[in-house]
Amino acid sequence: MKKITAAITAVGGFVPKDILSNADLEKMVDTNDEWIRTRTGIEERRILKGEGMGTSHMGAEAVKSLCEKRGISPEEIDLIICATVTPDMMFPATANIIADKIGAKNAFGYDINAACSGFLFALATGSKFIETGSYKKVVIVGGDKMSSIVDYTDRETCIIFGDGCSSVLLEPNEEGLGIQDSILKSDGSGRHYLYQKAGGSAYPATAETVANKDHFITQEGKTVFKFAVTNMADVSAEIMERNNLSADDVAWLVPHQANLRIIDATARRMELDPSKVMINIQKYGNTTSGTIPLCLLEWEDQLKKGDNIILSAFGGGFTWGSVYLKWAYDKK
Repeated sequence: MKKITAAITAVGGFVPKDILSNADLEKMVDTNDEWIRTRTGIEERRILKGEGMGTSHMGAEAVKSLCEKRGISPEEIDLIICATVTPDMMFPATANIIADKIGAKNAFGYDINAACSGFLFALATGSKFIETGSYKKVVIVGGDKMSSIVDYTDRETCIIFGDGCSSVLLEPNEEGLGIQDSILKSDGSGRHYLYQKAGGSAYPATAETVANKDHFITQEGKTVFKFAVTNMADVSAEIMERNNLSADDVAWLVPHQANLRIIDATARRMELDPSKVMINIQKYGNTTSGTIPLCLLEWEDQLKKGDNIILSAFGGGFTWGSVYLKWAYDKK
């Protein structure tokens, strides 16, 4: 009996139509276009507007587009795992709301919170349900409405984040394609440097937490940058070494889109030519769990069956990791 691997067989996505440019931010906080571009690589980001519009809206649209491309009904989906730090509400899971919105009546679902590494953690988790033969169609959604937790008077964070969502379908493969390996790591001491203080059980919402802006993102940028540059680069090099891959063997690096300098450092550590690195941070900013699958969606036309692809991320908490996969299809 051939070994079963979990292969990505379709990609879908959604980004809001409203754009927040660097020029727009210049009118809101003490910053400018050149400062933002030179330090982050970001030129604009998308913002989801509308009453009651949450992450599930983007997730539902992303999964619907995936189903249309693959030619399947939502009722065929067995499981939906949603990676997000901006759920519609604390419970029920955003994955369950997405399932209801698209008519995935036979799917169960749950959310994963691993900050910017969330998509990788969810992808690795979902792959196990395929590899064990438990399910045939597992959807991984990565997306965030970061504008809902950004303080637009804080120039440290408001320049970085945007809204967006993408999804992938995992199905069994017996050709040796799909997910080959993953390395996932976390360090809870990082909670002091990048976090959302209030809204959980330790600091429930009160008039005081709202007044103190404790429900917004707090980041100590220099510390986060230092950890991200080192760990994202190291874990990417580690997964290559563990699988005997040289730079020539790797077709694409799909890095989390947090900061162009972090992406460049990771590519250098892997000794990859810049032409092999997917970068769209200039258009969308940091959509947290949405960045990696949005890259896969944008580059889907260029991906070839059998391509060796390295996914890599670093997130608050701290979380970081890398996934090695072989692409499973040529887009028709």
